[in-house]
Amino acid sequence: MKFFTVSFFTFFSLAFYAQKSQDFSLDSLVNQWHLDAAHAKITPYFSAMSENFVFLGTAPGERWEKEMFRSFCQPYFDKGKAWSFTPSKRNWVVLKDQKTAWFDEDLTTWMGGCRGSGICVMENGTWKIAYYNLTVLIENEKMDQFIKLRDK
Repeated sequence: MKFFTVSFFTFFSLAFYAQKSQDFSLDSLVNQWHLDAAHAKITPYFSAMSENFVFLGTAPGERWEKEMFRSFCQPYFDKGKAWSFTPSKRNWVVLKDQKTAWFDEDLTTWMGGCRGSGICVMENGTWKIAYYNLTVLIENEKMDQFIKLRDK
């Protein structure tokens, strides 16, 4: 019985450690991606993205595939300053196959509080960001004002 108990806790401790290690690796990827934008490092910023990357921005109709997004970003990066998103909280879900993960994060931005959500995929043994959706947070009690402002 003692062997079973030790084996049981060892197995779940290692599984928990592997999950936390995976989360750390994924956190590092997304944190560096945000830093690369803040420091206008376009090559590493886009290298962190999968070939089929999609970015959904805050404006209506703002859906960027990777090359279109790069063209949009280029002038900002060329000026030496793009945007700065500082995450304060991030949640991860990693699938059992360890090849797909998704996250949501709270962000401090020039727009105030925002939320990002994304999907990461394993490509050739490396995690890549495949999808990112940026949303501006609006309190429910301010929604009527927002709708009126938007519809002007």
